Amino acid sequence: MVIDRRKAILYGAAAALRIVLCLVFPTLPDLLTGRVEISTPVTSFKRLQEGLFLYTHNVSPYDGGVFYQAPLLLPLFALIPSALFSITTVILYIALDLLCANALIQIAESGESAVSRLFQSPRRDLKWDTVAVGAAWVTPDGRLNREWRPTSVFTNCAILYAVAKAVKGRSLNAMLALALASYLSLYPVLLLPPLILLCFDRQSTVKGSPTNAASFAALHSAFFAGGMSVLLYMSYLTTGGSWEFLSSTYGVHLLLPDLTPNVGLWWYFFIEMFDSFREFFLGVFWLHLAGYVGGLCFRVRRQPLFVVTTLLGLFAIFKPYPSISDASLYFAFLPLYRHIFPLMRYTFFAVATLLYATLLGPAFYYLWIYAGSGNANFFYAITLVWSLGLSVIVADSLYSVLRDEWEVERPEMKGKDVRRI
Repeated sequence: MVIDRRKAILYGAAAALRIVLCLVFPTLPDLLTGRVEISTPVTSFKRLQEGLFLYTHNVSPYDGGVFYQAPLLLPLFALIPSALFSITTVILYIALDLLCANALIQIAESGESAVSRLFQSPRRDLKWDTVAVGAAWVTPDGRLNREWRPTSVFTNCAILYAVAKAVKGRSLNAMLALALASYLSLYPVLLLPPLILLCFDRQSTVKGSPTNAASFAALHSAFFAGGMSVLLYMSYLTTGGSWEFLSSTYGVHLLLPDLTPNVGLWWYFFIEMFDSFREFFLGVFWLHLAGYVGGLCFRVRRQPLFVVTTLLGLFAIFKPYPSISDASLYFAFLPLYRHIFPLMRYTFFAVATLLYATLLGPAFYYLWIYAGSGNANFFYAITLVWSLGLSVIVADSLYSVLRDEWEVERPEMKGKDVRRI
């Protein structure tokens, strides 16, 4: 198999950068692991190590309410010898990085972002090179995020490969990869409807005649459910025939028992919430997160890959335990839509807002926790600014895609300002 030279350079540079960071800054992973902007209760590598210690000593890893991650991660890391644990995990995460970059390049090479079965953008020639899109995965924010070895990298890799297989028309592999992502972290299950639409469009394009949509959706939903069932049963066997991992792994997302500060919107709100209203607002928050799926699939039906991209941005804002890992995944998908960048209106404001929050977030957290000259409002205020910046980018990109579609329907309006009367 011939390997593209530019891809080889990109993969080699990404691996070399990771190794250099580990050699020059050996304490960097431990330093970053303690940052609340990066580490969350459901992705923390330290918590994984605590669960692994209990697992290897024949104690339930879910005793004590510290470990909230998927059970199948434990036998994977238990295979690593203690003496080689650090270097082996570095190699493992380098391999995951390269797999993610490769999947992103495959998505870019498909051209699905500009030319789908139902829509062709008039700006489809305005695009970046596929290797340049893959290089977006090794941006500084994503690189530092993955340096502390979060388990969210496994989820992101599964999501990327689910989309990569979907744009190639390999729908069964896409469903199984999405099942793995949903097993590791509950929220990717919301990507099932747009991913089924994407698989349907690609297979219809390949076969030349559309398949029955209802039977296609039912069959692939069954594939997804079957994959999840197998993973859950394997987890049941791993935990010694106990289902207690369900409440610890997925209940923590649904019920939010751990209110550790993070860059999301939930933690401070539920700290201040009266217990009698907690269940109601949990339902409201989850409804708010899940409510976008149907509307986006209906309104942007002609571009299901963009629906997936927008949902990833919404997850980075509204999920219970977000981190910059979620934002870096969304930002990795955005370069696929280079052709809509000229239509975006608030790019400077959004980028300035995100830089403002990135620089002041650690300072405000320090003032609250260490200096004692601030309070939780300081840090929560800057997380609101971060969410505002992400919201502007998500909304502006959605406007740009709808404007792009509208100009195809109304070519005489291309380049003209639109005003609401």
